[in-house]
Amino acid sequence: MVTTVVDARSVADVLAATAVAGRLAACAQVGGQVDSTYWWQSAMETTAEWSVQFKTASDRVDALVDQIRASHPYEVPEILVSRVASGNPDYSTWVHEQTRP
Repeated sequence: MVTTVVDARSVADVLAATAVAGRLAACAQVGGQVDSTYWWQSAMETTAEWSVQFKTASDRVDALVDQIRASHPYEVPEILVSRVASGNPDYSTWVHEQTRP
């Protein structure tokens, strides 16, 4: 699974749709607004953000991360990759099949 956050719902929707349409993710889920507090350029900031979770196959992670980085509006985007060790094998098969070009 790959996750990121952006500052607008419309941007999250575009990232999700682009990844799924390009077969880099089998599914992308846009989460509701969260408030993030962080340091940026020596100042503490609080910003409303929307999360995007991408379900992808392990051999598609690098291409997905590259696409997110190229399309992301942030100078330093948060892009986290989580490896799933177990789960529903039928779902894993579906994710693999849906991420084939």
